[in-house]
Amino acid sequence: MRQVVLDTETTGLDPHQGHRIIEIGCVELIDRKRTGNELHQYLQPDRKIDAGAIEVHGITNEFLQDKPRFEDIVDDFLAYIKGSQLIIHNAPFDVGFINNELTLTGRNLGDTNNYCEVIDSLVMARRMRPGQKNSLDALCRHFNIDNSQRELHGALLDAELLAEVYLALTGGQSALFQDSDSGRNAQAEKIIRRFDSNRASLPIINASAEERKLHEAWLDELDRKTDGKCLWRLDS
Repeated sequence: MRQVVLDTETTGLDPHQGHRIIEIGCVELIDRKRTGNELHQYLQPDRKIDAGAIEVHGITNEFLQDKPRFEDIVDDFLAYIKGSQLIIHNAPFDVGFINNELTLTGRNLGDTNNYCEVIDSLVMARRMRPGQKNSLDALCRHFNIDNSQRELHGALLDAELLAEVYLALTGGQSALFQDSDSGRNAQAEKIIRRFDSNRASLPIINASAEERKLHEAWLDELDRKTDGKCLWRLDS
């Protein structure tokens, strides 16, 4: 399963008022693990950035003067997100800007949904934590994710943080499958017991009715957190 966690920075709040994307940051997850295949691009918007937006992300027109325009990188961007699950916090905002940029190319490229499925992590968080603050910073605090470097918003940094938040929102299953820690693997090798092939057959102990009930309750919870996409029930 390939997922792309995406964030953007913009010149202002509304693409219908002529505001444009000035930064795109994407983090790739395959089978819920970061691959290191990231996409990060600053863009020349051909318009002034609102002062309020600069206070949020710190990106200035002077910095963007020599950067490419969206139309220059659109093919690479669409190839990167194509066929993925696109995970965005407050997806209507970013998708609205992306669709506007696609329209402005004049190439009849359609919209984001033509290329990938969009998942809004803000909707997921509100369902899990009704009535609570569910901003990216609030969720980082809730899940004990270090966001101390986030003095200003930045598309790639925010995508990296959102990837961790998304994994935590959907059950933290990534921790079950991490195998890249060589120190941990070395320790595991020390405690592996290898059994004699001629040993007596091991007894089979079936789960009790109560244990099966608890297991089903946990799968129900995973289903709720993943909008019915719990991996252990996909074939059921």
